Parts: sequence; structure tokens; C-alpha cells
Amino acid sequence: MTAFEIAIQDPTGIAVAVAVRPDRVELAGALSTGGVTPSPALTESAAATGVPVHALIRPREGGFGYDDAERDLVVADARHAIRLGAAGVVIGGLTADGAVDAALVERVRDVVGDHEITFHRAFDQMADRRAALDVLVGLGVTRVLTSGGAGRAIDATDELRALVAHADGRIQIMAGAGVTSQNVAELAATGVDAVHASAKRTVVEQLTVSLGSGAPAGESGYATADEAEARAIRAALAGASS
Repeated sequence: MTAFEIAIQDPTGIAVAVAVRPDRVELAGALSTGGVTPSPALTESAAATGVPVHALIRPREGGFGYDDAERDLVVADARHAIRLGAAGVVIGGLTADGAVDAALVERVRDVVGDHEITFHRAFDQMADRRAALDVLVGLGVTRVLTSGGAGRAIDATDELRALVAHADGRIQIMAGAGVTSQNVAELAATGVDAVHASAKRTVVEQLTVSLGSGAPAGESGYATADEAEARAIRAALAGASS
């Protein structure tokens, strides 16, 4: 059966993971920006549930070309996440010419030991994804999270099949971006090893004054995990494998 990873960012998401029991959790903060490193307390709380937690280690929003200080922070946060009980880390970085930042991955491997490493959607920013897969295999990365280079994974099923074929069991391919209970079976049919979904709902609130460019005054909201959608994704995957 295709594995199910749920992306969560708050205590509600942790509760949904406990109820639904996905194969693993990607834990992050600020998922609306693509995610950043979660707080230590959130990481520790999620790890205590017994659901394998893979902590996103991303020092800021934006692109994936990091300076030395940001790389140092990635390495330190990866070390700390493992100490807090994470089963693995989710990282990524690009060189100035848009290739895998192999030196960063090697440094993270040194501090996480045998724990799993997922290379995140920095992968989708690269022009030659097959060459990148070969590099990541050589670095001992466990899996790659990818939309196949599209805005939504469901729009790149041919590319996902091609990546699965190129990986040839050497590294796991996990489809993510816009994964829902309505399209997850079609994605599983590409042969990917796993799917990654936030299974989210939006909570609407009112802000009296603006809190910043991303949170203007007036009707606002935030996303959190939805148990019903998470269960529907899991059920669709089970049906696809039967």
C-alpha cells in the first residue's frame, strides 16, 4: 500500500495524526509558506505520540539558496530535532547554479546518523530532476518529496511515473502538492512510494487590525488538519491497493 504522510503544523494536527495514524507525519510551522522549522516544544509533543515524526528543517520562507549562517542553522536544528525524538528530518538546499547542495546534505547526514532524510520540494526547482535523484541516492537520502515539477502533483502524473522508473527502488518517491482524497488514488497509481497531504480545513477569524502583509485586518483565517479528510485519504489509498 502507498504510504500516507500527513503534513501538520499545530496541536490540532497532532491530535488528527493520533486519531488517524498515518504512516508518518511531516511537522512544520507556517505551512502556507511551504513550511519552516517547527518549535522544539511542538516537535517534542508530536514525537511523544508514537507516530513517526519527520521535522521540516527550513530556516526561512522563500528560496533554497542558503548562506553559511543559514546552513549552520539547518544543521543545528536537524541535530536538535533528532534529540527531541524525531524519526527523521526533511531538508533541502540548492547551490548557486541550481543543483543539489550536496555539502549541506552531507553535514545533516553527519548529525542525524541513521535517521531518515527526506529531500523536500527544493527538488522541484531543479531543471534536471533525474540527475538530482542520482546525486541524492549517492548521499544516502531516503526519499524525495516532489510534485513532478508542477504546481499540483496530479498535473504531473507522467513525470511522477518517470521519476519512479528512474529511482528504480534506490530512493523513495513521494508525491506532494494539492493531494486530496479525490485525487490520491490516481496519484498512487503512478507507482509512487508515498503521498504527502496536509488534509486541511480553514478556520475563519476576524482581525481588528493588520498583523502584517500576510494578515490584513478584516476576515482572516488559518489552515489546520481535518480529521475527516485525513481519514478519507487513508481510505482511498486502502481502496487503491485492494
